[in-house]
Amino acid sequence: MPKKVDRQERRTLIADALMRVAAEQGLEAVSLRHVAAEAGVSAGMVQHYFRTKDEMMAFALDVVRERGQARVTAALSRLGEDPAPRLLLRTMIAALLPLDEQTRADGRVALAFLAYTAVRPAAATGLRTETAQLSAFVSGILPVPDPDDAAAGLLALMEGLGLYLLGGQYTAEQALRALDTHLDLLFGPPAPA
Repeated sequence: MPKKVDRQERRTLIADALMRVAAEQGLEAVSLRHVAAEAGVSAGMVQHYFRTKDEMMAFALDVVRERGQARVTAALSRLGEDPAPRLLLRTMIAALLPLDEQTRADGRVALAFLAYTAVRPAAATGLRTETAQLSAFVSGILPVPDPDDAAAGLLALMEGLGLYLLGGQYTAEQALRALDTHLDLLFGPPAPA
């Protein structure tokens, strides 16, 4: 009896290889041939699962997003029922920032994909929807007169901190202090424990 192939598992194997290539060598090194070599499979197998580089890139970004969502879900679940909005936002943003080696690798891939979508706007459709949803969520819990603009600023801060972390300009401690300072401006300083 022939072995049943798990299509999603193979696609994830290939996407993980793509992410390693992009994280280690940059997006320009991502090709079907390089990804196949990194995954230890044939170029034909990569083409079987991904007809184009765009499809492969979109799937890799989905994997990065799923990992980020899993980190956020795990971090928020540790907060218990009905956490304070400030703590909720800090926890969510900290889970999304590239603060350790795994999240830095994911962050490098996400950054490479953002650069990729800058010249291929059609590839960014999912990002626009996701950004609008995240902005609406954040806006809904900010206690300020213009929560939409404040949410845009907070998300821009998160992205900027991510870039500084990836570039090595900030340490994790500096980034978290900057985040806390901004949250203090929106919510006031946290209550003493």
